[in-house]
Amino acid sequence: MQERKVAEILARPAISIIELVDALIEHAHTRSASDIHIDPSRADMRVRFRIDGVLQEVRQLPKRIHSEIIARIKVMAGMRTDEHQATQDGRFRHECVNGDTLDIRVSIAPTYHGENAVLRLLSNHAAAFTLEMLGFSDADRRKIHAAIKRPHGMILSTGPTDSGKTTTLYTLIRMLNSPDVSIVTVEDPIEYAIDQVEQIQVAPRTGLTFANGLRSILRQDPNIIMVGEIRDAETAAIAVNTALTGHLLLSTLHTSDAATTLPRLLDMGVDAYLVASTVNIAIGQRLVRRICPSCKTEMAITDAAEKTLAAIPLTEPIERGAVFYRGKGCSACGGSGYAGRLCISEVLAADQGIREAIMRQASSAEIRTLAIHGGMTTMLEDGVRKARRGHTTIEEVLRVVYE
Repeated sequence: MQERKVAEILARPAISIIELVDALIEHAHTRSASDIHIDPSRADMRVRFRIDGVLQEVRQLPKRIHSEIIARIKVMAGMRTDEHQATQDGRFRHECVNGDTLDIRVSIAPTYHGENAVLRLLSNHAAAFTLEMLGFSDADRRKIHAAIKRPHGMILSTGPTDSGKTTTLYTLIRMLNSPDVSIVTVEDPIEYAIDQVEQIQVAPRTGLTFANGLRSILRQDPNIIMVGEIRDAETAAIAVNTALTGHLLLSTLHTSDAATTLPRLLDMGVDAYLVASTVNIAIGQRLVRRICPSCKTEMAITDAAEKTLAAIPLTEPIERGAVFYRGKGCSACGGSGYAGRLCISEVLAADQGIREAIMRQASSAEIRTLAIHGGMTTMLEDGVRKARRGHTTIEEVLRVVYE
């Protein structure tokens, strides 16, 4: 419906830029897109939506309305409309026709063919996930529940950009949120508002960095602290000492897997005994696309995927001719065969063996081996299990996890 509305607006002799931008946002929201990319070229503008982590081109717009569209987005986001040679960031709220409220982050950058715009769509519905809805297995959920019941220590969510780390932390914060605890966060940016939680926005221009914000939070008498990301040695040192002094601290790190998290903190200059004393669990995760339930069908594993899996040591080897699943593509999923995403994860619990390995500054490979012997299910193995159960495709798991 929204796609038709966009077409109708473009077909008019006089195009309403306000209606067009609103219709593009509504269209993206109905398609469950996380981002809108508006990229100018020499002859036209390309509009793409990021749906389930993959960019899809949805429309081309005439180049003659490029400057008007960018100007309209700048006005909505509170940016300078007379600045065309610098990057700008802003945000605004959009009330959807179905009653949803979107918090939209905007990034504008000058390119060779003119300014582009990327809009990140954040819906408050995303804050209502549970660990089960995100895709965590029963065993991993038990480890996480045990870790968040502890009164102090660190819970770290790790992975590359767009792996669901922040969503996992918000889910844990919602689980911990109760009248008898004080929860304070320092974030950049604040993606979702959570009732009864004190959320602080990082503002480098005024000196409010993650490190300074974390120092200030300690004077707010918190029980639980969430730091959006540990980016540098200063933040890492304060975070670890905060967890050591009786606070439960949640944060994210950009590492490839759970085991790499611990040596990464050592690389940031944190003493080994502090890392060993404070880290409760490290959650490594990725997001894979779910098979569309409307067009899910059985399939035999491809020769290429079978050959790849045969080279990987799995605790549950794939037998020849094993049945997997895929989406054929239908109107419900836009022909992609996928609808939505779920998490594949590995949860490393810091037991005595892991702590001793940290103290002797063992490599991530050794820590990973110890964790697997201790019962950790790797991301790849978790993904293969979910593919066998028909939640995702084996090709999707290999695309996202396997190197």
